[in-house]
Amino acid sequence: MEGISDNVHGVILAISSSIFIGSSFVIKKQGLKKAGANGKRAGSGGHSYLLEPCWWAGMLSMIIGEGANFAAYAYAPAILVTPLGALSMIVSAVLAHFILKERLHIFGMVGCLLCLVGSVTIVLHAPLEKSIQSVKDVWYLATEPGFLAYAFTVMILVLILIVRFVPRYGQSHLVVYIGICSLAGSLTVMGVKAIGMAMKLTFGGQNQFKYFETWFFIVFVLIFCLLQLNYLNKALDTFNTAVVSPIYYVMFTTLTIVASMIMFKDYVHQNATQIITELCGFVTILCGTFLLHKTKDMGSNPSKPIPVLLPKTDTDCKPTSETTKIPAEV
Repeated sequence: MEGISDNVHGVILAISSSIFIGSSFVIKKQGLKKAGANGKRAGSGGHSYLLEPCWWAGMLSMIIGEGANFAAYAYAPAILVTPLGALSMIVSAVLAHFILKERLHIFGMVGCLLCLVGSVTIVLHAPLEKSIQSVKDVWYLATEPGFLAYAFTVMILVLILIVRFVPRYGQSHLVVYIGICSLAGSLTVMGVKAIGMAMKLTFGGQNQFKYFETWFFIVFVLIFCLLQLNYLNKALDTFNTAVVSPIYYVMFTTLTIVASMIMFKDYVHQNATQIITELCGFVTILCGTFLLHKTKDMGSNPSKPIPVLLPKTDTDCKPTSETTKIPAEV
């Protein structure tokens, strides 16, 4: 694939990642449903899904997808790779429609189309990757006051959500579980970016695994991935997959872009037109996910009667000034 830019490599890997990750949501949900029928549900703190082959198949799909995503971050900036996660949401919604029977109606299809258009817009106007010569360069960026303040704020918020909000609102408010995953995920992506760059440079002949910073990023990413996996399982087991995917995408992508802008300052070498176009692309994706979420229950009760007002008549069948409601089938 000589002659192809790093951004193109990143886009190809990110698209492949989205296909595998989108499929994994549905496969894992199927496994969680089977496990919940035979034991304690994951949403209630159970771990019987660990004995379910279907769940492990979903995990394998997610691992492959995350591997491709991991490689994508080594080639392209996070502001390009992360929004392409919208494709995984489309894959997840379509497969959930056919496999889990979680209906995807016409408005859901329009939402998917908006996500696709927004993704293409971002890809066409994404910034070039910032030149990194060593993992120490990433470490320097990660330890600047601005990013340290962001990381500290994220960790405090995650701790508050786990200690105060999960016991009270975890089973009724999706944003609690997804908030933990998204906040932690924004820091995880920065760590993955560092590891990806370290591996890329190592394969190029510059060994980065001799540095303490590389191993710190590896341990950090492992811990935060386990944290995200735990609460993502709870979200999938408790709430509709077609709702979990878009909301997770919106929160995760927004926070990751914020983290990337603070850490890598991707916007510095772009003009106003490029930045505004990228923002428009991202807003288009947000509109698509909002449409998917707000119309998720439309058409779920097609036979539900709709009240129709008809004039009330007296005993001689003459209309009066009053009206009465009768149900009418649609």
